[in-house]
Amino acid sequence: MKKSALQKARAAYRPKLPIVLTSAVKAVEGKPTESVADREDIKKLFPNTYGLPELRFEKNDSPKATKPLNVGVILSGGQAPGGHNVICGLFDGIKKINRESRLYGFLMGPGGFVDHKYIELTAPVIDEYRNTGGFDIIGSGRTKLETKEQFDKGLEILKELNIQALVIIGGDDSNTNAAILAEYYKEINAGIQVIGCPKTIDGDLKNEVIETSFGFDTATKVYSEVIGNIQRDCNSAKKYWHFIKLMGRSASHIALECALQTQPNVCIISEEVEQKNMTLADVVDYIAGIVAERAKNGNNFGTVLIPEGLIEFIPAVKKLIAELNDMLAAHAEEFATLASEKQREYVIEKLSPENSATYSSLPEGVARQLTLDRDPHGNVQVSLIETEKLLSEMVGKRLEQMRAEGKYNGKFSALHHFFGYEGRCADPSNFDADYCYGLGYNAANLINAGVTGYMSSLRNLVKPSVQWIAGGIPITMMMNMERRHGAMKPVIQKALVDLDGAPFHRFASKRDDWAINTRYIYPGPIQYFGPSEVCDQPSMTLTYEHKA
Repeated sequence: MKKSALQKARAAYRPKLPIVLTSAVKAVEGKPTESVADREDIKKLFPNTYGLPELRFEKNDSPKATKPLNVGVILSGGQAPGGHNVICGLFDGIKKINRESRLYGFLMGPGGFVDHKYIELTAPVIDEYRNTGGFDIIGSGRTKLETKEQFDKGLEILKELNIQALVIIGGDDSNTNAAILAEYYKEINAGIQVIGCPKTIDGDLKNEVIETSFGFDTATKVYSEVIGNIQRDCNSAKKYWHFIKLMGRSASHIALECALQTQPNVCIISEEVEQKNMTLADVVDYIAGIVAERAKNGNNFGTVLIPEGLIEFIPAVKKLIAELNDMLAAHAEEFATLASEKQREYVIEKLSPENSATYSSLPEGVARQLTLDRDPHGNVQVSLIETEKLLSEMVGKRLEQMRAEGKYNGKFSALHHFFGYEGRCADPSNFDADYCYGLGYNAANLINAGVTGYMSSLRNLVKPSVQWIAGGIPITMMMNMERRHGAMKPVIQKALVDLDGAPFHRFASKRDDWAINTRYIYPGPIQYFGPSEVCDQPSMTLTYEHKA
C-alpha cells in the first residue's frame, strides 16, 4: 500500500509510556467507590460490580510468571483519533506480559462480536496502523449491546477462541454497555473480564478520575486550524460573517476549546443558554447585537461558533424534545405510516399545549428535523439540524428590524460551515498518540490483574507522559439513571461544560473584548515533529482545569 511521506515518518514515532508501565506492575486498591447519583438504583442493577475500589499501578519488584492472555477488542461508536494506538498499546501490553498472548479484533463494532466476525491482529497488521487516524483496522459500529441473547451469542465466540477478556473502546453509551456486559458475565460466572477505554471527541466522557476522553485533543486542534484559516480569510476579505457549527451533541466542550484556541467574535455555550433560561430569540438578539456593534466600527465581518447540540439546551426546546422522545417511542409505528405533510399536524395534536406551541413556532424545516429517526440510543440526531443556517437567517431578520429602528446601518452576509467528520479520523496529535497507546497498554495490565467492569485510566495528564499515573476506575462509579426510549436506564453521566470551571471563566473574561475587537489567533496545523512546547501540549481545557 502506497504511503505519504507523513505516514512513513509517523510510523516511526514511539509513544512515550508512563514510567510505571515500563516494568512489571501490581494493582494497589483504593477505597470502595459509589456511583455519582442514584446509588441504590445502580447498586441493585450491578450487585456484582458495584462498589469496587479504584486501582493504581505501582512497580512490582517480584513479578510472577504469567500465562498467555487471549483478548478480544471492539471499536464502538463514532471514530476518534488515536483508536488505532489503543489497540497497538493493548497488543504490545499483552505480548509483554506473555509473548504467546493473542489479540482478536471484532469487525465493525459490537455487531461483529454478536455475529462472530473477527480477525486475529498479528504484529504485521498492528505495525501498519501505529500512530494513524481512523478505525479502519477493524471498523466500528453502533450496535447496542443490551440483551441477554446478544451477551450469550458473544460468549459463544469468546469461549471458542479461548478469550479471557474483552476490551470495549467507546464513549459513555458504549462503556455503559461494557459495564452491563461485565455485570452479566460476572453474574453467570462466565470467566470473562470486560474493560473499557474512554473515547469520544465530544469531550463529555470525563470526571474527577477520567481527565479527558481520547480524540478530543486532536479533533479540536484540527477544527481550530480550519477556524483560524477562516478567520484569516475573514479578516482579509472583511465582508462575511461565518457561522460555524462544531460537533458535540450533548456538551459544548469542543466549541469552548476551539474558542480558547482561536478567539472568535462569538461562541455560544449551550450550558450557559440553559442556565440563563434563554430563548432562541435571546440567542439571536445576542449575536445580532455584536454584529451591529462591530458594524459601527466598519467591521461587517466575524465568526460565530455554535455547538452542535445547542437546540437541545434551549429550555423550551429541551422540554419539547423530551416529550417528543416519549411520544415517538410510544407511537413509532403509527407515526411512520403517515405522509410527511401529515406528520407535523399529528405531532401538534399529540403534544401538550405548551410544547405544541413551541413546536408550531419553529421553522418547518427545523421542526421536521426534530422528528426524524432517532439514533440507536434514542437521541435526536442533532447533527442533522442546520442550527448554523437557522441562526444566521434569524440574525439577518433581526438586523433588518434593527435597521428599521435606526439601530443598525451595516452589511450582513453569512456563510455556513459544519466541522464534524473532518476531525474524527486525523492522525493523532502527540498527546493523543501517547495517551491512547498508554490506555491500551494499561488495559492489558488491568486484564492481567484479573479485574472486570473497569475503565482504563491515566491521570496527571498535563505533566509529561512519563509522569502520568496509571490505574483503573470502576465504570459503575460514573453512572446515574436517565430516561432513554421512554424508560429509566443506567448510563454513564455525561460531563457538561462546568460554568464554574476555569476554562469557561477564562473564556467569559475575554469574550466581550473578542466580540468587538478582532483578536483572532491562527493555530495552524498539528505539529508532529519539533520542540515539545509546539508538539506535545494538551488541550487548553485540560491545562486550565489543572491550573484551577
